[in-house]
Amino acid sequence: MWRNTLRICYNLTKCTNNTPVNIKNGIQRNGLILNQIQARNISLTGNLSMFIQTQDTPNPNSLKFLPGRSVLEKGQTIDFPNAQAAYCSPLGKLLFRIEGVKSVFLGPEFITITKIDDEVDWKILKPEIFATIMDFFASNLPILNDATPNSDTQINDDDSEIVQMIKELLDTRIRPTVQEDGGDIIYIGYDDGIVKLKMQGSCSSCPSSVVTLKNGVQNMLQFYIPEVLGVEQVFDKSDEIIEKEFEKLDKIIEEKEKNQQ
Repeated sequence: MWRNTLRICYNLTKCTNNTPVNIKNGIQRNGLILNQIQARNISLTGNLSMFIQTQDTPNPNSLKFLPGRSVLEKGQTIDFPNAQAAYCSPLGKLLFRIEGVKSVFLGPEFITITKIDDEVDWKILKPEIFATIMDFFASNLPILNDATPNSDTQINDDDSEIVQMIKELLDTRIRPTVQEDGGDIIYIGYDDGIVKLKMQGSCSSCPSSVVTLKNGVQNMLQFYIPEVLGVEQVFDKSDEIIEKEFEKLDKIIEEKEKNQQ
């Protein structure tokens, strides 16, 4: 995935697989190209012509949908980790109505859907997502209502030279690459040599996100900015609660396995 030596090292960590998925045995109906399984269950709108592609992400539970038209403005993203967060997005609310959808992430020209777990089959989920996206764009409703998406990291007058360099690297070298994989990295702060970042979209629950931060983002920042000592991932309170619940569940499973032995 590297186009030059400044690209974030997703490939070095083998955390990426962003080759577009070819739609094999496709058929075209009203301008929408689908495979035979997807075409059986999808509702089509006669006056809309769309070509929706899917693209893999580093996260096996996340899939990137490219509707062939702008979703947000260039460089903008917005993350909806749950249905409550999508109150400001008519598109987000519709996508969360689909059973099995865990989170929705919107980018300039793509929509990243993360499913709940491995048990949810993309073959079942994708036709509903295709139909929802196409019907939404046919409705001419706004993508967002009273919401401000993430944009380029703003450099403030009171930012130190180090912080300005960090923000510049994030916007020019790191975020574009991460967005190609259906996610984003948001600058949170810099304190005592530690850069605090928040991962969104497919990156937020990617099994290799920690490796990506350390081997990709951290290495690049330290190469150009020696003052950077490390990178720390920041979680929302909701993320921390979910993480604690997973830890409790793991302990319960371990105890049951011990009792069965």
